[in-house]
Amino acid sequence: MGALHPARCGAKGLPFGTLILLGAGPGFWPVYQTSKEAADAQPNPIDRWSTRVVGNLATSFQADAHYPFGGPPFAPFIDWALKSKRAFLSPVGMMVHNQVGLLISFRGALHFGDELDIPAPDAASPCLTCPDRPCTDACPVNALQPDAPYDLGQCHSYLDTAAGQTCMSQGCASRLACPVSAGAGRELAQSAHHMKAFHPK
Repeated sequence: MGALHPARCGAKGLPFGTLILLGAGPGFWPVYQTSKEAADAQPNPIDRWSTRVVGNLATSFQADAHYPFGGPPFAPFIDWALKSKRAFLSPVGMMVHNQVGLLISFRGALHFGDELDIPAPDAASPCLTCPDRPCTDACPVNALQPDAPYDLGQCHSYLDTAAGQTCMSQGCASRLACPVSAGAGRELAQSAHHMKAFHPK
């Protein structure tokens, strides 16, 4: 989902080498569903799956693994993602990725000691060429608005209503409204899982 040379871009916490950001793409959910973590009914199954899978990759490639969970302190994934030039701040304040839009979900990162060859990043946010910016008016209770702080309380209150069950079962309306989000190929079951974690009852 992105790559960077921390020393060249001034990434937080990593003064050297190469960082590869790993995230959930279209093939993630079917693979995860067959995992032992998905079946064991223990807390934080996706985080535990990510720790196992990314940890194994780190061992195989002789890299250090980092995760966006498990803190505090937390690894500065937002800084790393923005400096990869493949993620940007959207008009509603959430991070938008050039391939999976507002449905970006980083699961880990691999840090290599050497500066490896990496693809040239995109230079501009997809929001700059999005004519209608549907994310800005998709929220049914206007909890996500341009140039305004996220109204978490309004969002959570709505999710407790009958009307809010659509968001709970299908995912955040603003995230789904982003045209680029279609690239995530996200299944409804995955969105429902994330919403349940975001707003447990």
